[in-house]
Amino acid sequence: MAQDHFADDPRSNLERMLAGDLYIADDPEIARRQQHAVRLAARYQAAYAEDAVAARPLLAELLGAVGADVEVRPPLYVDYGSNITIGARTFVNYNLTALDVAAITIGEDCQIGPNVQLLTPTHPLEPRPRRDKLEAARPITIGDNVWLGGGAIVLPGVTIGDNSVVGAGAVVTKDVPANVVVVGNPARPVREL
Repeated sequence: MAQDHFADDPRSNLERMLAGDLYIADDPEIARRQQHAVRLAARYQAAYAEDAVAARPLLAELLGAVGADVEVRPPLYVDYGSNITIGARTFVNYNLTALDVAAITIGEDCQIGPNVQLLTPTHPLEPRPRRDKLEAARPITIGDNVWLGGGAIVLPGVTIGDNSVVGAGAVVTKDVPANVVVVGNPARPVREL
């Protein structure tokens, strides 16, 4: 039997999630928002296949904010979409997974390679709360003119500074300063720009 982790907390799981606190994703409003995002992402992919320019309003409806001249090649996988902002002139290649339980901010003039993962959700390390399905999230911030190579993974709470490059397949576990190249798992700086 699961423990009642929120006996003294009158907020809904959605309210806890939006506050960045631990929550359980069994709230009907959470499920509704996720399903809405799945439908919009599918509609965007279908529309993009016919006319990329005509599909842009669907992308703007799916995401929290989309700057001018942004291109996002589908498929695009999100939890909610509404917690994602993309700055002007950013290019996102195929198959971005952006789990936006917390905010994901992508700056201007970025290049996001194929199969990149931006993962804000976190789970407890302790077995019991994890078994009880507790989760939380921490925001991801990507500065301006950042290049994320294909297959890069950015973990919860990470900030990547302006002009930096994340090598293909790198796993970014901690903040990256501006003007560096990082590679590997975990990602580490290999040169300054």
